[in-house]
Amino acid sequence: MVRHVIVGGGTAGMNAITTIRQYDKGASEIVLVASERPYARMVLPYYLKGDISEAHVYTATPARLRALDVQTYIGRRAVGLDPQAGTVTLDDGTQLAYDDLLIATGSSPVRPPVPGADAADVYSFWTLEQAQAVLHRLRPGCHVAMVGAGFIAFTILNAILARQARLTVVEIAPQVLPRMIDAQGAKLVEEWLRQRGVHLRTGANLTAIEPADGRKRLRFQEGEDVVADVVILATGIRPNLEWLEGTGLAINRGVLVDEHLRSNVPNVYAAGDIAEGRDLVRGEAAVHAIEPTAMEHGRVVGANMAGQPVAYRGSLLMNIVEVLDLEIASFGAWDDPQAEVSQALVPERFAYRKLLWRGDRLVGAMLIGPSREVWTSNDLGMLKGLVQSGIRLGAWKSYLHHHPFDVKRAFIAAGTTARLLPQTVLGSPSVPAAAVAVRRGV
Repeated sequence: MVRHVIVGGGTAGMNAITTIRQYDKGASEIVLVASERPYARMVLPYYLKGDISEAHVYTATPARLRALDVQTYIGRRAVGLDPQAGTVTLDDGTQLAYDDLLIATGSSPVRPPVPGADAADVYSFWTLEQAQAVLHRLRPGCHVAMVGAGFIAFTILNAILARQARLTVVEIAPQVLPRMIDAQGAKLVEEWLRQRGVHLRTGANLTAIEPADGRKRLRFQEGEDVVADVVILATGIRPNLEWLEGTGLAINRGVLVDEHLRSNVPNVYAAGDIAEGRDLVRGEAAVHAIEPTAMEHGRVVGANMAGQPVAYRGSLLMNIVEVLDLEIASFGAWDDPQAEVSQALVPERFAYRKLLWRGDRLVGAMLIGPSREVWTSNDLGMLKGLVQSGIRLGAWKSYLHHHPFDVKRAFIAAGTTARLLPQTVLGSPSVPAAAVAVRRGV
């Protein structure tokens, strides 16, 4: 019996397991190695806010894993890989042989290299354990200092403010969301936040985090100190690559993979944050540490491990976040300096659009607008579809150039929906994950 070993129980790993079982109905052996019980990182902000319980964070109960006929090593980490021998070594010395292997070990938060940043009572927000620690400290009226104003920070702003905490956000870059939106869009977002009581300090170079009578003092190269009850670091992530050093796998920013998400070792795959594969728009290798990519990677790898030769078109870079009822999104090559640009700003409505073109194809887009505006929520999906499909817009390019707030006409006229419908990840109708199980012994 073929033995698949999956290292990592996040979105990529669990989607791979479900897809294998969708195809092979239990004809193979699956072994899952995961340092934690499988759960969805993307729902942690909702857990912090109180919208969901801890039980709803988890994506696979022991009963579900039994239904999928998965042998588990939960609470264990992979620390070594020998591709020649076909074995993975765990942190307790256990060696697991495999016929094929999926590496889906994700990322870890990066802390700034300043004194005090590694203290136990300075929190990241990347794992369930870290989210539990932050939740334990939040109280109405307490002062939270968030270091970092990127996507991760913005996903938890709503939860912190819903807990009635006061919030100061400090960012070393001259703007918020520096890897997601441009300076013009950032000005709009910053004004929206200030009007709702969030204190912002951009261009702030943190030099130390120090104890201060049960609180924390943040010192900066310039400007006044910030004293807070809770400090959260949201200063980036990096793929968990260290354990793969010296294994012979080709590694750049991530494990380099081909269109089937295989590494340079044919029976070793990589998926999710750890994988460096094709960018759908730019065509070059990239690491996209986002939930949709992890889901798609897992599905494609699972199919290939199950003997279905499925190729992956590539990952669409996209970031969508709603903060205090303001939608902020960017897709594809939103920062391409060589692209032709169409843009429009209506500051009194906090509305901004930026479209980026190569010829008559939309290769990138940016959208900012209030969630209550119908055109904001509707246009999010349509702009994503135009970028994802790569459809030629012909004369509709000129129309969008002059009317970037009227996307619907161009989207429909160009036949974008018909182009997108056949583009399922596996090239076949999707099967609900909950419907997949191995019935014997359930």
